[in-house]
Amino acid sequence: MKVDTSAASDSGQPSLLATAETEGEAHALLGSSSVSFAADRLSACCHGGAKMAILAYSLGKREINQYFSIKNAKLLSVAAVVLLTVFHSASRHYGGSDTCDWLLSSGRFLGDNVWQPYGCMLHKYKSTEANLCLREKRIAFVGDSRIRQLFYSFVKMVNPEVKEVGNKHENIPFVNGDSTVDFLWYAEVNNSLKEQLMLWTEGSASKPHVIIIGAATWSIKLHNGKSEALFQYKANLSAISDTLEKLAEHSEVYWVLQDPVYEDVLSDSRKMITNEQINLYNEAAVSTLNTSKKKLKFLEASRQAAMETISQSVDGLHLPESTQDVGAMVLMNSMCNKILKPIDGSCCQSAPPLSVHQKLAAGLFLVSIICFLLLGCSRHHKSRPTPDVESGEEKKPSVVGQLNSKGPLLAICKMSLIMLYFYMCDRADIFMKEQKFYTHSTFFIPLIYIFVLGIFYNENSKETKLLNREQTDEWKGWMQLVILIYHISGASAFIPVYMHVRVLVAAYLFQTGYGHFSFFWLKGDFGIYRVCQVLFRLNFLVVVLCLVMDRPYQFYYFVPLVTFWFAVIYATMAWWPQILQMQANGSAFWNLALLLKLLGLLLFICFFAYSQELFESVFSVWPVSKLFELQGSIHEWWFRWKLDRFAVINGMLFAFIYLLLQKCQLLSEGKGEPLFSNKISNCLLFISVVSFLTYSIWASGCKNKSECNEMHPYISVVQILAFILIRNIPGYARSLYSSFFAWFGKISLELFICQYHIWLAADTKGILVLIPGNPSLNIIVSTFIFVCVAHEISQITNDLAQVVIPKESGTLLKRLLGAGVFLALVLILPQKE
Repeated sequence: MKVDTSAASDSGQPSLLATAETEGEAHALLGSSSVSFAADRLSACCHGGAKMAILAYSLGKREINQYFSIKNAKLLSVAAVVLLTVFHSASRHYGGSDTCDWLLSSGRFLGDNVWQPYGCMLHKYKSTEANLCLREKRIAFVGDSRIRQLFYSFVKMVNPEVKEVGNKHENIPFVNGDSTVDFLWYAEVNNSLKEQLMLWTEGSASKPHVIIIGAATWSIKLHNGKSEALFQYKANLSAISDTLEKLAEHSEVYWVLQDPVYEDVLSDSRKMITNEQINLYNEAAVSTLNTSKKKLKFLEASRQAAMETISQSVDGLHLPESTQDVGAMVLMNSMCNKILKPIDGSCCQSAPPLSVHQKLAAGLFLVSIICFLLLGCSRHHKSRPTPDVESGEEKKPSVVGQLNSKGPLLAICKMSLIMLYFYMCDRADIFMKEQKFYTHSTFFIPLIYIFVLGIFYNENSKETKLLNREQTDEWKGWMQLVILIYHISGASAFIPVYMHVRVLVAAYLFQTGYGHFSFFWLKGDFGIYRVCQVLFRLNFLVVVLCLVMDRPYQFYYFVPLVTFWFAVIYATMAWWPQILQMQANGSAFWNLALLLKLLGLLLFICFFAYSQELFESVFSVWPVSKLFELQGSIHEWWFRWKLDRFAVINGMLFAFIYLLLQKCQLLSEGKGEPLFSNKISNCLLFISVVSFLTYSIWASGCKNKSECNEMHPYISVVQILAFILIRNIPGYARSLYSSFFAWFGKISLELFICQYHIWLAADTKGILVLIPGNPSLNIIVSTFIFVCVAHEISQITNDLAQVVIPKESGTLLKRLLGAGVFLALVLILPQKE
């Protein structure tokens, strides 16, 4: 989510000519020059142990960066991806199991009764979805009181109003529209059960589409746990096994393995039902029914869940309330995921077929790779310092030779391999996925950890202007890391955290307004080259992902949002009359005219915000609708736009006031100097701290997202301005920045977009699992690869931007025409074949 805010002139403004640092320059920032400077500074003021500690700290940073470069990290990540792909592919091919087996057989509780199947995601079905899946289906639950309990949990998913009434030892019908779910009382595996099964296979009775069957506890109880009863149980299972196999040819048949019991609270009449007996009967069922045909499915997940919670059972035999729904939800996922294909239900789903767009993307990448190979391998060209044109910087004349013809092809080849990894992670059936589960520790512990790292890597700023380049990179960096932790931990479930993260998103848009306004106000460059550079930098990765991952543009909501607001800022500043700072110097009239422009923009925003019908009618017109619709609706775009509608104009107004105060020399931005006089600075600091804390207290008290979101557009600017003043008023605070956060800030756009598919999974609904069975190690490995990929994509984008967007107007217009034809073709092509 990279929204640059640096802007400036040569006359003391924040540097607009600063370029993104190369790998070597980043190393230098953390290297020996800063260490020697720190050592010289400390030698004058520190002695003994304190001096040694600080020198050890500086030397430690130097050693870390000397042996661990981003180039080595990328090589290591490539090796990790290859090894993990081979491991998971071999495991799927030779392991003989798939996500359906994982769903039915094993899992664990994440907490608060949330069940996590091994390696895949469990969708929580609502009644509308359940009814849609079960339309015109007949389902039969056959067995004893435990199966009846499973039956009630299942039908309550279809109709939550169902009550458990009626004779417990009789059949129970349930009709819901055109679907039927029946419970048939067969407490033992005997001739009566066999006759019922034979009636379905050979008789005239309509055969159920799904049969869930299981029984054992009554056999143990009635025969007092004798071994003869177990032998008879095996014989009876053998007698019905062929019938079950025949049923399984046309129906889904699930054999429910027996759950454990809590022996301490069993009644005297059930004391013989021990876990030892339960295990023997389960082994008998598996050995007898698990034939070479393997058409029967064994439901063991509820047993796994009960092993963790059976101590909460009231009678020791039946499942406690905390576990009752696990088996029903597992069954619903097994039956319905392949039909409804929910995004957050990866269990029992196969990889989707390639769409037209995906085939088009694969073809383009394949042609590029072939062209590169035909041209022959060339020496790896050096990465040039490249501008971050997204928000406010000109490009320096290149000091390195222009990329040859193989350079862009090499960049596209790299991009094609990276996109293959994206596809494998979130579309192909190779890597595992698991659902999120929020706890305070999963959010706040990583948060503390990254801020400790951020403090460890602190450096002296090259300049001490308010919101200088290094500081804004730092700001973007720590905000992006917080948002990443927020997403992977599922912290949106905790409203106070949700509201604070909403402020961070507003802060990015604030920076967008600040940076682009500053550039246009100071430089007045409204040329098409500048516009195309910004739009390419913002949209290149997202457009590629829309094709490769078969997702609409609005799915990556932040990029459409920033692109829209850039267009609005450009139109506001370029529209007649074009007002620049040099023109407005010493003229109150032109300054007032600019404020009137901003007022007009504010009225435009308010007009659209309070007229939803007009807003939706404007953005529902083709081809605009293709860019802003999500699942055929403009509602998501309306929600995102309205939520932070004032953030950009707040940033523009702040930039105007700041640059005006700076021009009038009312600010003290020297090294170590407070921004204002001591009295004013202390007063503003106090107000800022109070405002910051007041907002946090209000956000922490939020109980309803909708109500708090209504207030958010009006008050989020309070915390943003408070942070800027707290960070910039003290001179010593402006003199330091965190190089750790600044490094991430330079690739924040790529981090935000890449997380959708190679760090999170199932389009952000779950978590990618590269290392199964070890969540902590999995996060470390997947994060390492994810950051390396984001950094490489950032370099590829900057390299291609210099080639794809030429300065010559004629060439640029031809390429724009070609790009327009290509995008029109993409919009016209159907998403599905």
